[in-house]
Amino acid sequence: MKRILLGVMLVLSLAVFGCAGMSDTQQRTLSGGAMGAGAGALIGAMAGSAGWGAAIGAATGIAGGYIYDQHEKSKEAAYKEGYKAGQTTK
Repeated sequence: MKRILLGVMLVLSLAVFGCAGMSDTQQRTLSGGAMGAGAGALIGAMAGSAGWGAAIGAATGIAGGYIYDQHEKSKEAAYKEGYKAGQTTK
């Protein structure tokens, strides 16, 4: 359990400090994957297979991070479209 926790902490610290030159999509996808892997490892450790839990959690987190990024981009595009429409009607 100690080794798993150390691994999770290493992955999370790399995710936090390694995101400096990444795009928003890359940051959100990586962060989702790291959080998913950590949560999956913890749940998997309780269920008996930390490795499978981390793998499944990472895949789920990556998908969730990417979907969240796409949602944020659509909100931003809608805001910009509405702002632009408001500027042209004045």
